[in-house]
Amino acid sequence: MSRKSESLKDKSTKNFSEFSQLADFSLMNSLNADPQSTKDGNDHMPRPIYSGHYVPVTPKPIPDPIYITHSKTLFEELGLSSELIKDKKFCRLFSGDIEVAEYPMIPFGWATGYALSIYGTEYTQQCPFGTGNGYGDGRAISVFEGLFKGKRMEMQLKGGGPTPYCRGADGRAVLRSSVREFLAQELMHALGIPTSRSLTLYVSGTEIVRRPWYTEGSTYFEPDIMVDNHAAITTRVAPSFLRVGQLELFARRVRSNSHDDAFNELKIIVQHLIDRNYKDYIDPSNSFTEKVIMLACLYRERLISLVANWMRVGYCQGNFNSDNCAVGGFTLDYGPFGFCELFDPRFQPWTGGGEHFSFFNQPFAAEINFKTFCSSLMPLLLENKEDIEKLEKIKNDFSKLMSKEMQSMWVKKLGLEKYDETLINELFKLMINSKADFSIFFRKLSHIPDNISFLKESFYLPLTTELDKKWKNWLKKWHDCIKKDIHATQISKSMKQVNPKFTWREWMIVPAYEEAEEGNYSKIKELQTIFSNPYEEQSLEIAQKYDRLKPIKFFNNGGISHYSCSS
Repeated sequence: MSRKSESLKDKSTKNFSEFSQLADFSLMNSLNADPQSTKDGNDHMPRPIYSGHYVPVTPKPIPDPIYITHSKTLFEELGLSSELIKDKKFCRLFSGDIEVAEYPMIPFGWATGYALSIYGTEYTQQCPFGTGNGYGDGRAISVFEGLFKGKRMEMQLKGGGPTPYCRGADGRAVLRSSVREFLAQELMHALGIPTSRSLTLYVSGTEIVRRPWYTEGSTYFEPDIMVDNHAAITTRVAPSFLRVGQLELFARRVRSNSHDDAFNELKIIVQHLIDRNYKDYIDPSNSFTEKVIMLACLYRERLISLVANWMRVGYCQGNFNSDNCAVGGFTLDYGPFGFCELFDPRFQPWTGGGEHFSFFNQPFAAEINFKTFCSSLMPLLLENKEDIEKLEKIKNDFSKLMSKEMQSMWVKKLGLEKYDETLINELFKLMINSKADFSIFFRKLSHIPDNISFLKESFYLPLTTELDKKWKNWLKKWHDCIKKDIHATQISKSMKQVNPKFTWREWMIVPAYEEAEEGNYSKIKELQTIFSNPYEEQSLEIAQKYDRLKPIKFFNNGGISHYSCSS
């Protein structure tokens, strides 16, 4: 190791006292606490919250916490030494015990409220009070915000106990959902897709919670039994956890004139969003309305890029409500998500999602969320006709720009010279009729095959004579459309950089969390390693185990092919 490398290594944060010095709580310093909240965070019972941007709340530690894993990649990015995992105070904090906080840390966390819109329709009935004033972070509690190598990051416990937004539940997350979220964030980052990140994963050795789930081999649509699960806490990390639904909540309050400070609270949180997620892209000398217009433009660009990338890798958010849509432009909330295996544009892993949140409908769902975002900004323009027209144009151009980005994505995924709608639509029909696996097919196509035989391993059923003929015709057309001035080897390399070799397959995640319930975490760590290099070929043994078609026995299985949001 060079002296320079040793020097850099020595600068990493090695213990909890050093970690605590990184604290910098911009959210609590610049936003307003609920005026009816407690000063010490002892605020865990469901109640309506009429104003304020956050509620101070202390997490509830899981008893007898057991360390499972951490993200080495994220630790390195944040300048954290893996030695921290051995620090008792660090482990206590991220298993929910905030009593270990050292100055300048704050000895309580915070939860936030938000509104809910489902596909553009405003809802309040999910709130226990029927008003929308009790809907928000029910079991997600942020406990740390700080500067890591100059970058601001917030750390949030998922499953850290009840908050006033908990709607009467226990505020816990089960090990199953915690493993899924941890691994999914690791994979999405390695795929090059903006996402919240995984920090640590802890499970309680003694606390058991009951949740509805599926019996083994069940084909029921909804869970059919109650299952005992170990409680767990995964810590997710992001530049902020601000959502479209948060801005929407404050805009609703402005429109309804719910309290005297409603307009100011909306203005403050939008400025905070700019400072947290767009500071490097918006000129601070601009007027506030100019900043709002630029914010809308920048967020539109990020959201469009994000959703196109979701489609590229076969990811389906499942529940893309306004409250699950991060205004920082990254993937948030790994609850009812899934990855498309058997290609189906209507793929939807969540039993409560419906076709409006299905795989190929995500661009439209994103557009509706963006319209909600723009509507939330509208009161800040003070009825200025010129500014309103600018914002309206930004909103109305979303569909056109989304379509352009999607075309660009398919061009790269197929190694084309230019977008060919007829060729691509014909491909989709053939993939559906041939029962193609989304990821395996595109990875095999990345080898630029001359004949259909190489692609047949990506189909769940043997090809009929008619389909075989249609595929041969399509392959010929495709070869005529790929970049003629670039060597096939280079096209293949470029395609492999956008078509992953390894992807999320629910049936191979299930054994990881089931064995973890018995105290065996080896499969979780193995998946971490595989997911860290999803575009690389890796070993033959790994390929035979994890790069293969979904076994027929898992089709239509509850908890594998579809699942409820209970976690």
